[in-house]
Amino acid sequence: MSNGFYNGASLWTTYQIQRGDLQGLGFGLGLFYVGEREGDLENTYELSSYLRTDASIFYKRNNWRAGINFKNIFNVDYIENSYSRDQATPGAPFAVLGTFSIEF
Repeated sequence: MSNGFYNGASLWTTYQIQRGDLQGLGFGLGLFYVGEREGDLENTYELSSYLRTDASIFYKRNNWRAGINFKNIFNVDYIENSYSRDQATPGAPFAVLGTFSIEF
């Protein structure tokens, strides 16, 4: 096994409609890739790579914004971090989060 973590990438992009009846409506898509990596400092086992996909839909008007975020939309099973075979933190399953914000 190699020593360390070598491959990882993320992309988050959004698009918001600028004109017309749907002005302020937006969509987002996020991809998060983590390559294979060692599971502990002694390199006794390896964690699998994973690709997590998130998405959002939101509406923004003047100084307020409301949105719905979809985390891990394909419900991928993955290990977020690990210190040993007995102390591995699984990644969160599919979740839906609502948000509302006001800028002053």
